Amino acid sequence: MSVSSTSDTDPRLLRAFVAVAEELHFTRAAALLYIAQQALSRDVRRLERELGTELFERTTRQVSLTPDGERLLPYARRVLDAHGELAAAFGDPAARPLLVDLNIDGMTAARVLARARELAPECELMARFESGLTWAAGEVLAGRLDVSFGRAAGLDPAVLSRLSVQPVRYEPMAVLLPHDHHLAGRRVVALDELSGETVYAGAGNTRTREWTELAARLFGEWGIVLAPPAPLAVGVAELQRVMAKSRHPVLTVVDFPPLPGTVVRPLVRPVPLSPLLLVWRTGARHPGLDSLRAAAAELAATEGWMVRPPDSWLPEADVSLMRHRS
Repeated sequence: MSVSSTSDTDPRLLRAFVAVAEELHFTRAAALLYIAQQALSRDVRRLERELGTELFERTTRQVSLTPDGERLLPYARRVLDAHGELAAAFGDPAARPLLVDLNIDGMTAARVLARARELAPECELMARFESGLTWAAGEVLAGRLDVSFGRAAGLDPAVLSRLSVQPVRYEPMAVLLPHDHHLAGRRVVALDELSGETVYAGAGNTRTREWTELAARLFGEWGIVLAPPAPLAVGVAELQRVMAKSRHPVLTVVDFPPLPGTVVRPLVRPVPLSPLLLVWRTGARHPGLDSLRAAAAELAATEGWMVRPPDSWLPEADVSLMRHRS
């Protein structure tokens, strides 16, 4: 078999070869491929000429693979499998799932996803939970995720330049407190009441640098101490265990579901905001992405998500990006 002659082999010829190799019968193989037997025989002969070897032993009674045919079969199957994957990846976008990172379940992004599924029931929108836009943005650019949510202004400018964004919500921040914390009985917590307190905001977690950077700016203005790095807690039970051990309040947003033994209290005077944006790779096309964008716009309008409270705090870089429209 001539190895150099295989570089431009037509997948149609390999498909004909594999069909005959599996059926060991030209008539049955032609029927499986919905082509005439003469066309199938012609394709097999052409492949044999290109490879410079015979692939089948043919008699009036049976068809069998030659040693070179046996050697070619696993390669041909792998090439056809890869060709099928390529066609699926770059064919009809709706034919493949859209991978949507929610960061964490049960919050604003999950509501957007649920509405998008209603708007485009023909699309498969698959949820992922990558815990942090810094990490997820790299996955989006690498093609391992399609969409994420988070604070885009905190991304590296070189990364952000390759992404498109759509503002979704000015999320009011809150603090997650142990149930016996001295501020847990308040309906809301003023920022100056946290002055001198040590509050956890993901320090040391490389996946959530954009969140920690925002917290550091906020804490610096109100004398709040950023808690030192802690082991990354994955899952509700682990977060609850780490909180119980450290006793530190945790910076979060108002929709964060309270854990057993904790309470969520909105922060006020002023209301610090977490800017939530929908993020995807520039140039990406998928009907599921269209439905996510429509769902985000619809919910933002009906829920007032893009109305910024008059007494609020947000860095100017974030304000500018929240006014952006891709």
